[in-house]
Amino acid sequence: MATMKQVAEKAGVSTSTVSHVINNTRMVRAEVRARVLSLIDEMRYIPSAVARSLKNARTQTIGIMIPNNSNPYFAELIQGAEDAAFKLGYNIILCNAYDDARKQVAYIRVLLEKRIDGLILAACGSDDELTMLLRDQDIPIVLVDREVSGVDADFVEADHERGGYLATNYLIGLGHRQIACVSGPVNLPPSRNRVVGYMRALKEAGIPIRLDYLMRSDFTSEGGFVAFQKLLALPQPPSAIFASNDLMAIGGLCAASEAQVRVPEQLSVIGYDDVALASFSTPRLTTMAQPKYEMGALTARALVARILGDHHAPLRCEKLDTTLVVRQSTAPYLRQGAAASVEGEPFWAASLMR
Repeated sequence: MATMKQVAEKAGVSTSTVSHVINNTRMVRAEVRARVLSLIDEMRYIPSAVARSLKNARTQTIGIMIPNNSNPYFAELIQGAEDAAFKLGYNIILCNAYDDARKQVAYIRVLLEKRIDGLILAACGSDDELTMLLRDQDIPIVLVDREVSGVDADFVEADHERGGYLATNYLIGLGHRQIACVSGPVNLPPSRNRVVGYMRALKEAGIPIRLDYLMRSDFTSEGGFVAFQKLLALPQPPSAIFASNDLMAIGGLCAASEAQVRVPEQLSVIGYDDVALASFSTPRLTTMAQPKYEMGALTARALVARILGDHHAPLRCEKLDTTLVVRQSTAPYLRQGAAASVEGEPFWAASLMR
């Protein structure tokens, strides 16, 4: 790899002149600039981002910290952030915590050592160590999807409570009264808020909240599979299930299939997120769509605005709407239970008991 010194020697100028050409820190004659830039391209010289940051106080780099890249929700969010950042002249460095709070803190330290200009953080959890680390930084930070206790920063999220409410209300509108919820981790605000929406819809409809119908798991297909198994094994199983993300719902479809419970004829299932896989499950998954790409793009634009000097503007809290996407995994309750029922149980459950 060529060095700045080699470029300078071949151009017949000093290394400081090459540096001024790269960083635009001093006027250089047009012919000299053209010669240096031509040699940089010819010799494939790559300037050091860290060295440039020492002169310009910027690396044109944004750090993105996500909880788990195995969840396609975050892949779509990252795409929006990356596209918006690229248009604004910024590159990204992506780190994945694998839902490990200690790894999250360690990787944020790595990003800070790389002299990033700003940080986009979708936290996998909040603790004192994370809060203290972020409080001590003077770079702009934008939080997405999940707030961090004790950290004042711009925040972009979808309206999770309303999303949970709309999902449950849709099932109620189909005639269901035995509606279960497979929730994500209790320590994550989006998960808690979706459950709050679920409970609010039941309460407004006069439907009692059953604790055995509320299952908690992680946001994975395996977690959804296990939770659905438990719900379908109840003495009075639900006729519909709201899963707090699509991965859990897809795992649940597998559990229903193995239990020989037909979806949607015998069980309605609705997910949350509208990841690409939701359109290709069997049956195709009804879900609440989050504006993932738009959230990522909005987050990147908000961060770059802070980087470029919008330091004293009031903090922004953007809450975007979720929308219902109806596919094939939900059906009216009468269609499911028209043949028979026993003590209000779904017909398929009564038939299994015979």
